[in-house]
Amino acid sequence: MTVQIATNTAANKASFYLAHNQKRLSRTLDRLSSGKRLTSPVQDPGSLAVAMKLEAAINRISGAVNNVNNGISFLEVQDGMLETVGKIVDRMSELKGLASQDPMKSEQDQASYDNEFRDLQLQLYDISQMKFNGVSLFANYTTDNTGVVTGNEAVFNAEDQNLSQDNSMTIYTSAEGSTGSRVSVHRLLLLSALTVGQDQEIGHQWSQAVNTSGTQRIGYTTDPMTFASESLEDTISLKQLSVNVITKALENISYLRAQNGASGSRLYFSADSLAKQKTNMKAALGRIVDADIAEETTNLAKFQVLSQAAASMLSQANSNTEIALMLIR
Repeated sequence: MTVQIATNTAANKASFYLAHNQKRLSRTLDRLSSGKRLTSPVQDPGSLAVAMKLEAAINRISGAVNNVNNGISFLEVQDGMLETVGKIVDRMSELKGLASQDPMKSEQDQASYDNEFRDLQLQLYDISQMKFNGVSLFANYTTDNTGVVTGNEAVFNAEDQNLSQDNSMTIYTSAEGSTGSRVSVHRLLLLSALTVGQDQEIGHQWSQAVNTSGTQRIGYTTDPMTFASESLEDTISLKQLSVNVITKALENISYLRAQNGASGSRLYFSADSLAKQKTNMKAALGRIVDADIAEETTNLAKFQVLSQAAASMLSQANSNTEIALMLIR
């Protein structure tokens, strides 16, 4: 082997391995300090691209979860109001019995019951105007196919309801937005459901509705009465209605609560599905980007030893030039 001064091959190789080991040690330190396997795009470009798309999908799912939870809150508040309405109408039925079915009641006693009955009508109207975060819980007018409110009065028609004009709001329940799954939440037709009437001759009761052909139901009065009034002057008295009319109003309220529950059931299942999707997507993302701490701690010890060894060898290789200097002397 020749003895050289200008080119120290051993020192160059030792310097190369020292730099290489230092670079890998630095990468291991980055992974351990960040907890991420991918700390730079050059390490695995393909996996980084997949990870970015997964992370974006997770963020969209988080937004859908928030939307679904807001829809559930809307329905819960709406159902609470409907439950109160049911109790009020039930109290009205009780007042009807107390005022008209007890011969021991004087006219003044009956007037006292009638005062409460009229006040409850005002309370029902106030409930029908309530909002959730600025959004009306109940509807008075129909909407077109684009969701714009029209000037037409909304008419409750139970199972024959026109679904294209039911004042529905669309909640998207997937990461795909408008192209994915969706659930409709309805502003229920409370005022219309509380507007019922009776045939004075045969005692039938009916709801304010039209049949599927769009014509008024035959044989029934066209002058309905409402249990909800904005002003005291527009309220009705206990003597103006029968118990059957109140029963019909209760049936309408029970139908609205069932409609509320159907939408709520879908939203609860959607929330559960989104939660599972989010968990699984996070697990998939973790498999791509998260560092294996056990492996990286092993690499840390390995590259620390190799770096120290390379530094020592570089020192030894640099001392080899002293042999050439000794010959020159």
